[in-house]
Amino acid sequence: MKNFIYNTQQNDLILKEYGRNVQKLVDHIITIEDRDKRNKYAQILVELMRQIHPNMRDNQDYSNKLWDDLYILSQFNLEVDAPYPMPEKDALGKKPKMVAYNTHELHYKHYGRNVELLIEKAIAMENPDDRFNAIIYIGRLMKSFYGTWNKENVDDAVIVEHLREMSENKLNISLEKVKAENLFDASAKEKSDNRNKVFNNPNAKKMGNNPNMNNNRNKQDNKQKRKNQ
Repeated sequence: MKNFIYNTQQNDLILKEYGRNVQKLVDHIITIEDRDKRNKYAQILVELMRQIHPNMRDNQDYSNKLWDDLYILSQFNLEVDAPYPMPEKDALGKKPKMVAYNTHELHYKHYGRNVELLIEKAIAMENPDDRFNAIIYIGRLMKSFYGTWNKENVDDAVIVEHLREMSENKLNISLEKVKAENLFDASAKEKSDNRNKVFNNPNAKKMGNNPNMNNNRNKQDNKQKRKNQ
């Protein structure tokens, strides 16, 4: 006879409204080492959490709440590229303060405010290599969020156009290059681990601090000297 584990013998649920199975899924996602895979599973789980409470409206505030709940269920140990920032731990258990009405209107709600903030950071980058890597990283996030929202495969042309629109024509990339090299495909692993680090690079705004570009300048100067000789 199999031994059954009763709920009274298990750890208390963090958020009872989602049940123990959702809690187990969250615990499993935390252990996934591959970030792209972890992102995908987290987005799927958020959709499952949405279906558990279908009476809730599908709007920006509720989507934000679902991601907040996911972070809470993970005890703030989940590292994913979410459309909303992680809530503050100190805010839990406190009586909520009256929140002023948010007058900021998102261009596209399914991308979230975080994508807009990343776009602003990318626009401020002077180093062409850093900006190029930032565009690819943002494009992959946008494609992932769009697919979760629309449930269909999205053409790269849509992402390129939305990125251009949201950046007010300041972030541009060749659609032909994106398609030829699958730059917005999350499964394309080359340099993908380094592209998300560009936003944490303290020298990202300084073109002169890029050693590769300095080497290129030195090579060009040497060629010019040989021609003059």
